[in-house]
Amino acid sequence: MEHRTKPLLTRRQFLRRQLNYTLFSLLILVFSIGIGTEGYHVFGRLGWVDSFLNASMILTGMGPVDRMDTDAAKLFASFYALFSGVMFLTFVGVLFAPVYHRFLHRFHIDTGVD
Repeated sequence: MEHRTKPLLTRRQFLRRQLNYTLFSLLILVFSIGIGTEGYHVFGRLGWVDSFLNASMILTGMGPVDRMDTDAAKLFASFYALFSGVMFLTFVGVLFAPVYHRFLHRFHIDTGVD
């Protein structure tokens, strides 16, 4: 990231940075959905499509689709829900970090950090 005394990146450089952050945030998303899909398949004994559906719904905060019957499945679903809350916020934070930085840099907003 450029220092606040440096000029703004060109639009091309900014778009390249945004692409890199987007790819990294998608990696976070795929990793998170992968954990959920695998967990619902193993612990919840759901098919792959149903496991993916449940993982996607939990990760985005919509809520579960299928009922978990075993204690292991319920524990997995609980911990995955907690994990998902943090990971979704991480995904959004990484995705929009370059935009936020450019906004602060463009308007010379002093964050108090050198």
